[in-house]
Amino acid sequence: MATLPSRPTREKLLAFIEASNLEYATIGFVDYQGTVRGKYVSRNKLLSALDKMSFPLVSLALDPTDAILLAPGIAEAESGFADASVRLLPETARLIPWERAGRDLFILSEFIGEAEKYCPRAVYRRIYDQAEAMGMRPVHAVECEFTLFNETAGSAAAKGYRNLEVATPHKTYYSLVRQGVQAEFYNELMDMAQSMRIPLESLHEEMSDGFMEVAIQHGNDVGVPDSAALFKTFAKIVAQRNNKLISFMARWSTAVDGQSGHIHASLTDLEGNPLFHDAGDPDGMSRTMKYFIGGMQALMGDFMIMLAPNINSFKRLVPGIFAPISAEWGIENRTCAIRAIPGSPSSSRVECRTPGADANPYLSIAAIVAAGLHGVREKIEPTEPTVVNAYDLETPEALRFPTDFKDAIQRFHTSEQARAWFGAAFVDAYAGSRMTQFEQFAAMVTDRELERFFELV
Repeated sequence: MATLPSRPTREKLLAFIEASNLEYATIGFVDYQGTVRGKYVSRNKLLSALDKMSFPLVSLALDPTDAILLAPGIAEAESGFADASVRLLPETARLIPWERAGRDLFILSEFIGEAEKYCPRAVYRRIYDQAEAMGMRPVHAVECEFTLFNETAGSAAAKGYRNLEVATPHKTYYSLVRQGVQAEFYNELMDMAQSMRIPLESLHEEMSDGFMEVAIQHGNDVGVPDSAALFKTFAKIVAQRNNKLISFMARWSTAVDGQSGHIHASLTDLEGNPLFHDAGDPDGMSRTMKYFIGGMQALMGDFMIMLAPNINSFKRLVPGIFAPISAEWGIENRTCAIRAIPGSPSSSRVECRTPGADANPYLSIAAIVAAGLHGVREKIEPTEPTVVNAYDLETPEALRFPTDFKDAIQRFHTSEQARAWFGAAFVDAYAGSRMTQFEQFAAMVTDRELERFFELV
């Protein structure tokens, strides 16, 4: 039986295809929402796709239920919604565990040519390349919270997404009782991740009804956001194949806490030597680490829609539910947006607590690394660390986050630093897609509006 090597080259992938008698494969790409989209292709189509293939570029700017978010350059009627070329990535090849042999191969792709400037995976790579040009490499990891429901896609829709049954009642942080009772489901998630080369560092119960959290192992390349995006999509499949439902929505109910997508980040030099530790500093933090924090404080507000990409995202960024409301930082302070974690040379890092679970991991990591690199390059000193509850502070104007989704979109669109780091074409397209979402929701009549105004106005 043919064995698919880990991170195969094109030649090794071709050898596997030849030896495995492949019939069909799935080719995917990641859209702005962070969802993996794709399709089955035949063996012959796959072989030709290794040289040339395309997907509709508008697919990047579709919301999860395929509402088209108009975006300059990629989602405009004048363009005819044309196809754009993609490059298949042989090193991302893995096997889908529930597909039968001969139809289980999965490969990621990314947009190339003119379309590359809009592609979220390419946005991450450009920031990584800029770090290397500065003599550094980013190291990062992703944590994602999600809620497990005893529902199906059909039952949740039939209920209008109200009065949903969560898998477990009560807040049960790290509960071994819950973990043990749900061991079969936990093991299916871990088996899927192992089969698909998604390196999980941890998986556990979180602090709200039905909440769970997964941590993707740290790394220093695009494999980390690849793994995060794949986990989010394929975990949903595991759940639905078990007549359950998973949501990574930033906040699915006003009665529950928000769901985060925290990023841990640090820097090394090009030889892999950590740059965030200084044994001579009272807190063990190097100047590089402090400048990185200073850059995050300076630019996180500009880049907010890469961390909070939906109108719902801002329902999470409110006081008191362990989600940040300003760019405060503190040492091991979980009420701050930036939690500094000084430790050994290899473990010293920052945790950015701003991204929601709904964030695209390529874009959230790119935003945090770019902001940090800006701080290192410009030698931006951070404010004094916060040692109290950050929610109780009178936040300076410079540290305040955008007040709402529309404000965040406009701030990103007009940010000189966003254009310098991510490119004007991406900024215009991404901001345009978010503004379309804002306008669509602004025109919707909600259940709460009917409840409040229908009878007595």
